Amino acid sequence: MVARAVSHGARLRVVRGDQDPQRPNRLGPTAELGSVQLVSLARDNDLLAFEVLYRRHASFAMNLAVRIQGNATDVEDVVHDAFLRAHARLDELRDPEAFRAWLGAIVVRLVRTRLRRRRLLRSVGLGPADPVELDSIASNEASPEVRAQLAQVYALLQTVAPDDRIAWTLRHLEHHRLETVAELCSCSLATAKRRIHRAHRFLQEHFVTPFAEEPA
Repeated sequence: MVARAVSHGARLRVVRGDQDPQRPNRLGPTAELGSVQLVSLARDNDLLAFEVLYRRHASFAMNLAVRIQGNATDVEDVVHDAFLRAHARLDELRDPEAFRAWLGAIVVRLVRTRLRRRRLLRSVGLGPADPVELDSIASNEASPEVRAQLAQVYALLQTVAPDDRIAWTLRHLEHHRLETVAELCSCSLATAKRRIHRAHRFLQEHFVTPFAEEPA
């Protein structure tokens, strides 16, 4: 039932960047370069090249943060910080072709830190539960039942350890391959599988079908 709620009701909300038609013209030939060339130029402090990287991958980073959190709270700050860190650590990127995945791992680490902090505050009664923004994660065509299911899934995920929650979300909401989940979570494949299994088992044990008929 959890899987059905996710597969039939979840969608990736596209958060688009600046769509000014004059923008690409200002970027010139740089906008047509591949990741290897852009990263190489950005390492040499070519700000135009890094702007192209930002415009090319910002929507991905924002959507990733929204999916993991279940809301759009502070995602712009997360993405801003992620790109700042990426720019400062470009020399650590071994494969420029993998810039997007590398950036995604940075986003995941930043969101995980925020989830851990909020979970700690809630555990001592200093913070409310995070809001679940269904308009950010549910399709316009989703039925009331499916939206209720998604709301319940995200509410349950708030009680799951952040590492398990993130791995499960990447696997079952983002539909990433296990190898990609491990890469984004900066962990081994075996660890990623364990985290996904723990979260999935918890959800299966606590998920209640909305609008089910009461027993006689």
